[in-house]
Amino acid sequence: MSASNITSTHPAVFLLVGIPGLEHLHVWISIPFCFAYTLALLGNSTLLFIIWADAALHEPMYLFLAMLATIDLVLSSTTLPKMLAIFWFKDQEINFYACLVQMFFLHSFSIMESAVLLAMAFDRYVAICKPLHYTTVLTRTLITKIGIAAMTRAVTLMTPLPFLLRRFHYCRGPMIAHCYCEHMAVVRLACGDTRFNNIYGIAVAMFIVVLDLLFVILSYIFILQAVLQLASQEARYKAFGTCVSHIGAILSTYTPVVISSVMHRVARQAAPHVHILLAIFYLLFPPMINPIIYGVKTKQIRDHVLSLFRKKAI
Repeated sequence: MSASNITSTHPAVFLLVGIPGLEHLHVWISIPFCFAYTLALLGNSTLLFIIWADAALHEPMYLFLAMLATIDLVLSSTTLPKMLAIFWFKDQEINFYACLVQMFFLHSFSIMESAVLLAMAFDRYVAICKPLHYTTVLTRTLITKIGIAAMTRAVTLMTPLPFLLRRFHYCRGPMIAHCYCEHMAVVRLACGDTRFNNIYGIAVAMFIVVLDLLFVILSYIFILQAVLQLASQEARYKAFGTCVSHIGAILSTYTPVVISSVMHRVARQAAPHVHILLAIFYLLFPPMINPIIYGVKTKQIRDHVLSLFRKKAI
């Protein structure tokens, strides 16, 4: 046996199948995906431009929103271009290391998104429960530290995955039954003992979702208590109205995760394409809908967008 056969334990490329069982519908399925991706690009880019251009929006709430928009842009752009290439041009090949990089960015930025949503909950908590201390608590320095902490946590938790996957011998072929390099889809092709990867993947997912969601819920319990103590109904409505956009973003992010998790346990015998379509929905829906939620419900952003349209109309 040659030295190259001994040292090369992984294929040079993987082949992404797309959506197994629905290959004949790839072109039609690509239409709503392309539309959603275009909306995500336009919406999040517009949000970033508005926040950057308007000095009045350089406040904690909008800086966190800019972080969320950036993460959504990276999340959707990490997977959708390659996915559309599969659907349109049958370009299924992806380099082994490119696959690991895609997987790293995908899972890292998903973790960052969860952290930013938690930070936005903290922002709403301070704004409503400690309004007099808002500017002294949420300083630029603290916001920067929160952003660095979110990035550090994600990178620390996801860095082991590519190295763990590199050590496997892939004897089950190069065909990944997915549209992108999802961690467990790659692990299924590996030979040897993959229990640590399975446990690590589940543990990280549960740790992130449960911990972050728990603190978000706690923040809103305190917010609700503070809102109910306000004297007038108008004041209560106004205070809670500032949280509607954030609640919408939380629901758009975590609802697909919960549905996918339930489906994996309740409908284990469901066709593979059902789970893959849910996974794609999780990737596409939040980046597409979050700019719409904040554009409609946040007066400052809505007014800025309307003013841009008026200038074009003149």
